[in-house]
Amino acid sequence: MAVCARLCGVGQSRRCRRRQRNNQQDQGSDSDMDEEEGERIVGQKRADAGCCGGPDSAVASAGPSDAGEYGSGHVNRGAPGDSSRPPQSLAELPPELLVEIFSLLPGTVLPNVALVCKKFRQILNTETIWRKRCMEEFGMNEDLRKMEAGGVCSQDLYVKLLHPYRHILGLWQPDIGPYGGLLNVVVDGLFIIGWMYLPPHDPRVEDPMRRRPLFRIHLWESKKATVECMYGHKGPHKGDIQTVKKDEFSTKCNQTDHHRMPGGRQEEFRTWLEEEWGRTLEEIFHEHMQELILMKFIYTSQYDNCLTYRRIYLPPAMPSDLLQPGLFKGTYGSHGLEIVMLSFHGSSARATKLTGDPNVPAGQLTLDIDLRRPLVLPDLEQQRNIEELSRLVLRIHEEVQSDAEQQDSEAPPTVKSAEEEGACGGTSGPEPEEVDHGACSDSCQPGPSSSSRSSSSPPEAQPFVLPLGVMARNEVYPRTCRKCFYGTGLIAGHGFTSPERTPGLFVLFDEDRFGFIWLELKSFSLYSRLTDHLPHAHAPNMERFEAMLRNMQSWTS
Repeated sequence: MAVCARLCGVGQSRRCRRRQRNNQQDQGSDSDMDEEEGERIVGQKRADAGCCGGPDSAVASAGPSDAGEYGSGHVNRGAPGDSSRPPQSLAELPPELLVEIFSLLPGTVLPNVALVCKKFRQILNTETIWRKRCMEEFGMNEDLRKMEAGGVCSQDLYVKLLHPYRHILGLWQPDIGPYGGLLNVVVDGLFIIGWMYLPPHDPRVEDPMRRRPLFRIHLWESKKATVECMYGHKGPHKGDIQTVKKDEFSTKCNQTDHHRMPGGRQEEFRTWLEEEWGRTLEEIFHEHMQELILMKFIYTSQYDNCLTYRRIYLPPAMPSDLLQPGLFKGTYGSHGLEIVMLSFHGSSARATKLTGDPNVPAGQLTLDIDLRRPLVLPDLEQQRNIEELSRLVLRIHEEVQSDAEQQDSEAPPTVKSAEEEGACGGTSGPEPEEVDHGACSDSCQPGPSSSSRSSSSPPEAQPFVLPLGVMARNEVYPRTCRKCFYGTGLIAGHGFTSPERTPGLFVLFDEDRFGFIWLELKSFSLYSRLTDHLPHAHAPNMERFEAMLRNMQSWTS
């Protein structure tokens, strides 16, 4: 701010201004300006009743205006007869030029600029500046002029809505026990809306995601940000949002009676079942599946949208990644469809649950793929034989265990154990000097798009068929694949008891689909990419992302 003050000729103290006046005595007595004369703008308009002039505004008390309102004004440039003298300070620039300069600055620094002088403070009421900040920082594509005509100015929108709630934009995981979830908070038109993302109805894994609004924030009433709960079937009602700590916030519904239905819990359950599963309970013949569904309804409905959310990030992409990392929907037997996050960590690929179930909860590492151990599939006839596939995978599994035991026996006492190194789901076994798909660097620069991921042509597809006896929720799966790798999948008893990593086969079909054969369960999970646009969600670097993964596991361990 001191730099801005010196540029505009105000200075940090009267001594600075006195020194400046002494240097300008030869320009006439009119140059000995007092503080108000130095800040004066000839021709400026003051609108005391302007839409951004209230005491709640973060910037000024003068009314808003567009850049054109300053166009006919001029600035006191110095002594009379010296109109050709170039500007000696930032404050002497034409107002319309200052509007252009200020509109390039981040909105977070504009309140400090407003403290420099009255001229800056009044120019910062120009709607052009705030309209540009709303569009560039928050991606607002709405016609903001229509909103301004409706009585809400861009400065109010930025100062009272977008800036105060900017910390909740992005992806979040609700604390709903083992079930988790995926919340995406976005600027949607003139609202900030929290959308809960739901997988498609089982088993249609390639269908698009479903969305349900949980809350919204707007400026409709008294130009003050209003939070509304959207849960239930009676329309918006009063709610509240509290920031608990960094990367964590809570929602509270103040009118939970709006969540109740006239028919009581039975009607609420039937409605929930139709939305969650797309069918009635009578259409679900499997008794165990009915028990799981009823258990989930009882557990999740008790929260009444009073939840705590923790921030999650999308994984950074690297040129060496086997495919673009991101979010995928996957089939999990009688538990239905769940959402996982696929990320790459050097020689391993990991899929972490964002939604979970009573056996393996959200936040746990569901798949751990060893990219150093590819597997070549036999011909189609042998692929149909589960014994042949098991023999190939178990042979690699024994090699991995042997390498891990040898590494543990040779490791010095000061070296961390494989379990400590794998706190966020690391693989056991020695690190290779070189990985054929490329090692993950720590620079974490954004990776290229899938179309330019490799200069070489994509690998030739090979025929693929599921072995006889392997169960698949969705029998419509690709019949060709690109690559296969050895990996392990996490299984556990009810309540996450006796968790165990069991061997299996990771099958890469294409850029947007992969599968995993759980040998011990004799089941197949198909995963399809979530293609929704998710702004404000990418991790700033790999270290931050890996720290988030470790925290996710601790939430549900």
